[in-house]
Amino acid sequence: MQDDTTEVTAAGIARLAGVGRAAVSNWRRRHADFPKPVGGTETSPSFALAEVESWLRKQGKLAQVPLRERVWQQLAGHPEGALTALVHAGCVLLLIHERPTVWLHVSAGTDERLAAMLPAALDEVLTARLGGTADPTVHSGRGADAAEAVNRSGRAMAVNGSGGADGVNTAHPAAAAAAAAAATPATPAVRTPTGPQLLPSAPLLRGAAELAAEAGARQAFEFLLGRHLDANPRQYTLTPSELAGLMADLAGPARTVLDPACGTGALLRAVGVRPDQELYAQDSAPDLAALTALRLALHSRAGLHGAAGDTLRADAFPDLRADAVLCHPPFNERNWGHDELAYDARWEYGFPARTESELAWVQHALARLADGGTAVLLMPPAVASRRSGRRIRADLLRRGALRALVALPAGAAPPHSIPLHLWVLRRPERTPATPEVLLVDTGRFSGEGRGGPDLAAVRDAVLDAWRAFERDGGPVQRPGLARSVPVIELLDDDVDLAPARHLPPAAAADGAEELTAVRERLGATLRLTVDLTPPPADQAPPARWPLTTVGELARGGALLLRTGGIGGPARVPVLTDHDVLAATAPSGTLPESEEEAVLTEPGDVVVPVLGGGSVARVVDDATAGAALGRNLVLLRPDRTALDPWFLAGFLRGTANNRQASSYASTATRLDVRRLQLPRLPLEEQRRYGARFRALDEFERALRHASRLGEHLVRGMYDGLTDGTVAPG
Repeated sequence: MQDDTTEVTAAGIARLAGVGRAAVSNWRRRHADFPKPVGGTETSPSFALAEVESWLRKQGKLAQVPLRERVWQQLAGHPEGALTALVHAGCVLLLIHERPTVWLHVSAGTDERLAAMLPAALDEVLTARLGGTADPTVHSGRGADAAEAVNRSGRAMAVNGSGGADGVNTAHPAAAAAAAAAATPATPAVRTPTGPQLLPSAPLLRGAAELAAEAGARQAFEFLLGRHLDANPRQYTLTPSELAGLMADLAGPARTVLDPACGTGALLRAVGVRPDQELYAQDSAPDLAALTALRLALHSRAGLHGAAGDTLRADAFPDLRADAVLCHPPFNERNWGHDELAYDARWEYGFPARTESELAWVQHALARLADGGTAVLLMPPAVASRRSGRRIRADLLRRGALRALVALPAGAAPPHSIPLHLWVLRRPERTPATPEVLLVDTGRFSGEGRGGPDLAAVRDAVLDAWRAFERDGGPVQRPGLARSVPVIELLDDDVDLAPARHLPPAAAADGAEELTAVRERLGATLRLTVDLTPPPADQAPPARWPLTTVGELARGGALLLRTGGIGGPARVPVLTDHDVLAATAPSGTLPESEEEAVLTEPGDVVVPVLGGGSVARVVDDATAGAALGRNLVLLRPDRTALDPWFLAGFLRGTANNRQASSYASTATRLDVRRLQLPRLPLEEQRRYGARFRALDEFERALRHASRLGEHLVRGMYDGLTDGTVAPG
């Protein structure tokens, strides 16, 4: 059933019709019968989806709205906001996942009957999986409030996720009274929406059920949530899945796991499955807490305990003693509860300063661990060296609570310009006689250009050093990378724990010998570059070819067009947009799911759609088999009609990209279907293709020479300044 109240923007209409936003503007000007705006603003109007769909069909521009797009537009245009709509859809998808026959019964008939019967059915499944209860005050238009809370915090998923006033010392009644007055009690993450709340969502819920029938309930929810996160990149700071996996691996196998600032649940989703597992999640944004609980319920059979509330002020799990705590807390919070929580029992290692909210999170994590349990927190680098936190850092070291500190390369997680740290902590069963701490610096894996850091190499290096440190208990020495440092060496006036300050440089043997080898490779590459330099260009009059578009070729069967997915049935290397732009090997990963991944084949042409660059990459044998990442479009030409190198070469034309691009306030998006290329016989295509392929080889040689040159220059500076290279 189509929802007559769902609204869609011009950008949404462009997605429905597979065109650019400029085309929608032209339609509005040229067609008097184009639907009139029903909402929005003068500069960004919205239109009734049903009217738009009818007009597109009448014009022959749309045979049928794709199911995914229809459901997404219903969610994005929900009158109570996208977050509320996501929670309603998630509740129904969980019902379909757990009790599909119940859904079939309650969904038969009118929307009014559905809204009347659904709360009781939802209450049963939510109580069984999450402990949810009916509450008419929950999710009635809180989407905008949650979004505003996220914006205020500056942190993506956990907003202000502060937590628990459970340990206020009764010997200080004034402090206890202040804390009690300020604390807002935590509430269950998901409470059953009422019939009146669900009625506006009925078309969306029916559409989500259709989507679940096609792809599965879990995949349907992941698609809707992923689309919402992609549509609001400034509102959320996500924990990358690769980093979440590393944090879970550092924590080790655990039966009970807590994330006190859970956001959308990336860290808890990365935890390895164990029998009788219990997962605990809390977030101060009610809608985000609900989304995480629903996401985990669809993802895992573990026992789930979700709560909405300010963790530092209103801890939902004060009696929990978990095997592991994983946390990506909000950074640089001033209003974390400093005035109310001065006498809280969690400050076992010292009362954090107002500017040290991260050290409050560290001590909250330790307080919720069982003896011997492990906590892993993602932290800004300043926490390791700020003078205001030196006494707490010193006590963490003396008592053996801080076990390792890992400096990540810049770009490993937002904010990408800062090299964040991982803190690995353990609740000590006893104070070690000669405590040591492992310091690791993975800055060498920062990568180059837009390729981003080599997170696979980061993971291998960190886990290798950590497991050696844990297993052997003796000294760990990885020159330039890792070192186990006696705590006594760190207990000076500053207690500065930044790893780079305490690691020995790389072995001297790596200096001059390695630089000589780099110089030889650079010389060979430069000679190859000279050989590959294109011959002088021959002048020719402007061509007047008949043109076609990628969209027309796709409709005619001359090529197959696919877009990158959000998951796959197995972990395979993923070709990311950064890999394509930097001409590097596949470096990404996608979360495991039952969704079919798009796998590359030799001869495919891959095009990034964001960033405004004129780039197209032909997949070779080394890249074939990788999964297609987000923000990429794959074109698979019919070799009897199209030459891959001819296709890729013409797609890279600057003017071609300019006419096919749309421009938002912060990004340029390429509409691949609008890219043009000439209609030429296959033999003529191959002549152009051979020339484009030679240019590609020349470009790769230039890139390689540039990287080697940068390596040589950087190594020479380092060698001369640290004394491992003689001046001459």
